[in-house]
Amino acid sequence: MYLGLDIGTSGVKAILIDARQRVLASATAPLKVSRPKPGWSEQAPEDWWKACNRAVKALAEAKPKAVAAVEGIGLSGQQHGATLLDKADKVLRPAILWNDARSFAECRDIEEREPRARKIAGNIPLAGFTAPKLVWVKKHEPRIFDRVAKVLLPKDYVRLRMTGDHASDMSDSSGTFWLDVARRAWSDELLAATDMSRDQMPRLFEGTEATGRLTSEVAKAWGMPKRPVVAGGGGDNPASACGIGAVKPGAAFISLGTSGVLFVSNQRFMPNAARAVHAFCHAVPGAWHQMGVILSATGSLEWLASLLKTPAPKLTAALGKTLAGPSPALFLPYLSGERTPVADAQIRGLVMGLGHESDANILTHAVLDGVAFAFRDSLEALKAAGTNVARVTAVGGGTRSQLWLKIIATVLDLPVDVPADGDFGGAFGAARLGLIAATGADFASVCSAPRIANTITPEARAREAYAKAYARYVQIYPSIREI
Repeated sequence: MYLGLDIGTSGVKAILIDARQRVLASATAPLKVSRPKPGWSEQAPEDWWKACNRAVKALAEAKPKAVAAVEGIGLSGQQHGATLLDKADKVLRPAILWNDARSFAECRDIEEREPRARKIAGNIPLAGFTAPKLVWVKKHEPRIFDRVAKVLLPKDYVRLRMTGDHASDMSDSSGTFWLDVARRAWSDELLAATDMSRDQMPRLFEGTEATGRLTSEVAKAWGMPKRPVVAGGGGDNPASACGIGAVKPGAAFISLGTSGVLFVSNQRFMPNAARAVHAFCHAVPGAWHQMGVILSATGSLEWLASLLKTPAPKLTAALGKTLAGPSPALFLPYLSGERTPVADAQIRGLVMGLGHESDANILTHAVLDGVAFAFRDSLEALKAAGTNVARVTAVGGGTRSQLWLKIIATVLDLPVDVPADGDFGGAFGAARLGLIAATGADFASVCSAPRIANTITPEARAREAYAKAYARYVQIYPSIREI
């Protein structure tokens, strides 16, 4: 038996699978985000650990014999979060999360101190990354900064509580801006640019490697007498890639969650920092990946649903199933700033083209179009880095809208594959990594692709109209960024 734990922003999910990768049980435990100031986003690391214990306890109550037979555990988690520990491994302050925007000025500080930063990291420094957060802490909370003995990412803090080890994997560590991603090693130059050192970093492992075993105390509390090995695991997106089978070169998926991701697996390191492409190590050895990241995907639709006091599924259902063309209104989905391709934490969203006739349907359609255009921006940035995408697999809550998938397929001019029912997220991918770490199985055979239920193809009669609408969309940000 194998367990996957995904430490997300809104909750912890646990999945239990057997040797044939059948899901035997799953459980979730919710988490809350603290926003003490505008643009801030924090969580208490202790809450992650408590949520993990609740989720595992729920599995043990449902499948006690299966849980007792667990031999490998994999971890997946929200990326970039700064968890600061002292010499005794005590948490010094709430963790600063991936969607926290306070450290945008510190990104410039890093590049001023190390002009080669983008070349070394292969990425542009972003406020959501870990390194700028530490520069912010040094500026604004110097007493805390002086006591920092270790910096861990969210899932790796959970690992510490599970095994007692300071360890991380290559994929998650790529998002710190301290990693030389091409070399898969910590960069002394990037660390020095933030007044940090290697001894404050965890040991690095591939996502398929075992980093340690459950302590006797945790194994007893969780009802796992075999003291299973714990795999390196991965950040939430590369772990999801392992779950969906996107581990071979060119395999791609779109994640339509609160944020949006266009993910492509690569056999070599292919950066495009100038357009804010995330070029990271994959969770499997000898592989890398690229991501275009949208901060507000279904988050944009949920914002509109809240504004109109109408559930999101009702809004999308009102549009019907036929796609004749784009909305007459244009929506820029930068509600929380944006990553790819603009790397701007301060910009905000916009709706243009409003008229007396603009109703809930027009606004809903504009939101669906705007998110699709943002994915097109990411696709263009990946193309500029030399990546060819032939088709994508769609995952996430937004895939319940067939019309939205039709819009995305048309805007990207790519077929969109929809998997048959199943769980292919970070927790399932983490369970697969736990299986590999425990058995030594080949990752390519374990991380297979799911059965495809149907394929959404571009709508030919709407293609030209959408091309024209996208040409207008790309003019919005350059026109408003100085306002």
